[in-house]
Amino acid sequence: VQLVESGGGLVQPGESLRLSCTASRILRGYFMGWYRQIPGKQRDVVAQIDGVGNTRYDDSVKGRVAISRDDAEATMYLQMNDLKPEDTAVYYCRAHLLTEDFWGQGTQVTVST
Repeated sequence: VQLVESGGGLVQPGESLRLSCTASRILRGYFMGWYRQIPGKQRDVVAQIDGVGNTRYDDSVKGRVAISRDDAEATMYLQMNDLKPEDTAVYYCRAHLLTEDFWGQGTQVTVST
């Protein structure tokens, strides 16, 4: 399975972005999530969604971010609002179930004036 992220870019503080993660096949039932990483730091979870739509968010993004999935389109989204400079990172999507664990290549999000 290949995961491809898109939608990253350079935005100013307070603006919004929607990231997309498209899989090479439908991943119904898989746990999926968005993670982010800055150079020299570990990769941290941002948001997760399970196979039936239950979601979980890191405290740093609660109230500003929404994760969703469209299994028919094999796509997961991350709507990010009120972006802050500390949201700057490479964002990765992940899909996993039992012994299968897939990651995308990442998309850069930069929040700066």
